[in-house]
Amino acid sequence: MSANSFDARSTLRVGDESYEIFRLDKVEGSARLPYSLKVLLENLLRTEDGANITADHIRALGGWDSQAQPSQEIQFTPARVIMQDFTGVPCVVDLATMREAVRELGGDPAKINPLAPAELVIDHSVIADKFGTKDAFGQNVELEYGRNKERYQFLRWGQTAFDEFKVVPPGTGIVHQVNIEHLARTVMVRGGQAYPDTLVGTDSHTTMVNGLGVLGWGVGGIEAEAAMLGQPVSMLIPRVVGFKLTGELKPGTTATDLVLTITEMLRKHGVVGKFVEFYGEGVAATSLANRATIGNMSPEFGSTAAIFPIDGETLNYLKLTGRSAQQVALVEAYAKEQGLWLDPAAEPDFSEKLELDLSTVVPSIAGPKRPQDRIVLANAAEQFKSDVRNYVDSVDEAGKESFPASDAPAVTDGVPSNPVTVTAPDGSTYELDHGAVTVAAITSCTNTSNPYVMVAAALVAKKAVEKGLTRKPWVKTTLAPGSKVVTDYFDKAGLTPYLDKVGFNLVGYGCTTCIGNSGPLPEEVSKAVNDHDLAVTSVLSGNRNFEGRINPDVKMNYLASPPLVVAYAIAGSMKTDITTEALGLDTEGKPVYLADIWPTEAEVNDVVANAIGEDMFNKSYQDVFAGDAQWQALSIPTGNTFEWDAESTYVRKPPYFEGMQTEPAPVQDIAGARVLAKLGDSVTTDHISPAGAIKADTPAGQYLTEHGVERRDFNSYGSRRGNHEVMIRGTFANIRLRNQIAPGTEGGYTRDFTQDGGPVSFIYDASQNYQAAGTPLVILAGKEYGSGSSRDWAAKGTALLGVKAVVAESYERIHRSNLIGMGVLPLQFPEGASAEALGLTGEETFSIAGVTELNEGTTPRTVKVSTDTGVEFDAVVRIDTPGEADYYRNGGIMQYVLRQLVGS
Repeated sequence: MSANSFDARSTLRVGDESYEIFRLDKVEGSARLPYSLKVLLENLLRTEDGANITADHIRALGGWDSQAQPSQEIQFTPARVIMQDFTGVPCVVDLATMREAVRELGGDPAKINPLAPAELVIDHSVIADKFGTKDAFGQNVELEYGRNKERYQFLRWGQTAFDEFKVVPPGTGIVHQVNIEHLARTVMVRGGQAYPDTLVGTDSHTTMVNGLGVLGWGVGGIEAEAAMLGQPVSMLIPRVVGFKLTGELKPGTTATDLVLTITEMLRKHGVVGKFVEFYGEGVAATSLANRATIGNMSPEFGSTAAIFPIDGETLNYLKLTGRSAQQVALVEAYAKEQGLWLDPAAEPDFSEKLELDLSTVVPSIAGPKRPQDRIVLANAAEQFKSDVRNYVDSVDEAGKESFPASDAPAVTDGVPSNPVTVTAPDGSTYELDHGAVTVAAITSCTNTSNPYVMVAAALVAKKAVEKGLTRKPWVKTTLAPGSKVVTDYFDKAGLTPYLDKVGFNLVGYGCTTCIGNSGPLPEEVSKAVNDHDLAVTSVLSGNRNFEGRINPDVKMNYLASPPLVVAYAIAGSMKTDITTEALGLDTEGKPVYLADIWPTEAEVNDVVANAIGEDMFNKSYQDVFAGDAQWQALSIPTGNTFEWDAESTYVRKPPYFEGMQTEPAPVQDIAGARVLAKLGDSVTTDHISPAGAIKADTPAGQYLTEHGVERRDFNSYGSRRGNHEVMIRGTFANIRLRNQIAPGTEGGYTRDFTQDGGPVSFIYDASQNYQAAGTPLVILAGKEYGSGSSRDWAAKGTALLGVKAVVAESYERIHRSNLIGMGVLPLQFPEGASAEALGLTGEETFSIAGVTELNEGTTPRTVKVSTDTGVEFDAVVRIDTPGEADYYRNGGIMQYVLRQLVGS
């Protein structure tokens, strides 16, 4: 019950129903707040308890100074939690382990239950092994169940063992698309109360739901577990960046072009740790699908959230996707009553402002390794020819190529060239060279939720087929929609056969290529690429294109709209300027250009209007948690504690609570620490966290081999997140990681100074030796450390490797928080300082003094870092809130929650 200090409790009547609400207009200053802060204000009013959430917190938010730097801590209580299976499995593993830990500490295991609704969508496990055939989907589902049976049995057990926990089974859709199409409430109803739908999710692209007016963002699995168990999220009242939209998109431009433009603008402006809120006349002209596409890319801007207020477009989408008439009426009434309804002419109080005229957006792609590196489509071929030089090892300083004797040197117009003749399985031959598009994937929630770009892709395919065009034989083409509704409207519009003929057969309903589940390239393509070190490319309609992420054979990755993905599959090379050069020849031998097969806006709108209806959403989601026959046939254990299988290589009981006492031990200073890794700028959680395929000659591969797993059954790291033994071995093992204390290496290597001379070693092996010797470890890093997805294993793996502290120039928000959640101390170099500037090589021994001040209930602003070589500096302690300090003192967030539950 709320303390209700502001007498805000009231009643809202909608139709025949009455709801308790907490009125925002009872708080002085609330009317001028941005939409996102109004949502937070309601959250505080409703959850005010006089202790963690007080009247002073509410007054502080009502009196928000838009120009001040964030300093006021508040406790945000999300209405629900959403998870995908890669990050969700370890959450459920941890909950199951906590039940046993509670019992061992003398408590009741049944206390460990989600207190907020938690929904998990299995979407990260399908791999696009099979493609280009009508039965690709069925074959991939079979392979998925074969690889993941143990995990799926565990999740089915969780669905029966825990209250308020639901699972959307495999083959249904992508978590964020399922969220906006079905799970999101926009206005939540629970216990007779109506309040804004808010959430945290174990995927950074949780922000896609911001397009629906729902405030939420990605957190690590560690924070999500705490939220599920009733712990509020500790945060500082953020700065809010107002992004004004004016005008309308020109014909020929897509939501992808828009979002790549916004990503470039906001990344350049700097929005890390801030909310972004869209306003202005242009918002009303932006479809809900486009809003969701923009919200989805919030992690690529670096912002915490990227939200749109509620308006008539929101209501239209809720109706279309099958929400009840009462729910739609409630959303409208509540938003208008609380001042959450969009006024296109309003200029709310924002910390900073940007503006974009939508009519200035032009067709674009992004690459070859970052989402913010936008390239105007007309310049893409020339930009590729420049960028490829960074990916071809055989270019010497003079710009000429030097090849082994077996290869003829070639430079065409100053561009590296190494043409290789490849023989296909049917006996035909073709030539493969740098720049070949080897993966063309319509994938990821960013765009597959958007019917306008999906229909545009299908129409490009249709027009291409009618001209006699198809994909090039070396291109792996995949279609992985975010929900079954997509294939339903393709079927209804008669477009599926054309996609199939260009090679874009359905491969699965899941994230696939965007998260590295692209599956292997055809054997002959892979062999040619690796034997001749070709810098080949992928083009995907996703949101992430970091190095080493998409496919181990592919060096350069480009983000593009779905229709451009189809076009590049037909062109077959990034060297082709698809805006001016022919994609191919028609049946009469005449050149076919992109303009010849690009649909008009009217054509796209006509298909969307006539092929998509509310009945499709009702049919797809009427029994969404039941699953297919395979899901229902899975055998599961019974009881409220899990029966761990000692032989399982997928699900194992983790060691987080071993030897845990009811009272935490005092925190200690760090002495005699060694550097496990010295890293540069922009090291992402993809570089840190295990992801993608498991190679046989790595520590993880060796572990699986020792446990009797055949190489063909290794599966991916993501599928084995429930096994900490695999995940520790894959931490810091990304093939593109460059550890500067092991120069000349790429991947999971370091130097092991427990051995004479510090030989190069696998990071995991060195970690085991250091831990056996009782030597604590540190990580040195540059700017934007931990940017990218909200990967809890980036923090869990770091902690389990024995790392006690990270010293970086700056952090991305989620990873810094997750490090604290695992008991790892995040420190920051002083302003203007870096490992290089201080002359640190990574071979030093480190000591960190002043950490013990935390035992006194305060957080030191800085601690003294010193080395055995005489380097000293004051590192900034990045424990930013009192709540984070509590987590660190307890050794992590899970230990804190467990002690709180046992203590109560």
